Parts: sequence; structure tokens; C-alpha cells
Amino acid sequence: MTSRLNPDDQQHVEEYLQLSQHQVERKPFRPWLLLGVVLVVVIGLGILSRLLSYLTL
Repeated sequence: MTSRLNPDDQQHVEEYLQLSQHQVERKPFRPWLLLGVVLVVVIGLGILSRLLSYLTL
């Protein structure tokens, strides 16, 4: 895919992206961990809401 920027602007963009603060190593994305955390939070909030409903009635 070709860039729609003129060559001078494209060079500025590439220089900007090569700066050290843009070269951060990240851990790989783990969707199963995210799903597990979401499930634990939803189940925990459900249990908390049932507990509060029993305490108030």
C-alpha cells in the first residue's frame, strides 16, 4: 500500500516512529486471560448483588 503523504512528510513520520519511546516491547495479547478476568468480575458482582439483596430484604 502506498502512502498518501508526500515523501518529506512520510520521512518525518518514520523518524518519529523510530524514536525510543515508540519502541516499547509488549507482552503478547492473551485473550483467554482477559476472558477469565471478565468472568471472575461478573460472577463476583453477581454474588455481591445477591448478598446485598438478601441483607436488605
